[in-house]
Amino acid sequence: MRIEFLSGNRAVAEAALLSGLRFYAGYPITPASDLMEYLAEKLPMVGGIAVQFEDEIASINAAIGASWTGV
Repeated sequence: MRIEFLSGNRAVAEAALLSGLRFYAGYPITPASDLMEYLAEKLPMVGGIAVQFEDEIASINAAIGASWTGV
């Protein structure tokens, strides 16, 4: 058996991917910067997309828009 230690952000990202996340809208600020970097790398591998926005409000608006369109 292999034991792997994950940071909290990596664990959240892995759980989100396993639950079917296909769209991530974010504004990379500490402490969530590595979450976005990881998802930007992994989401295209499962047919998803990660988009960086200019601020938190734009990120929330994109997430709302994605939910309204069924993403």
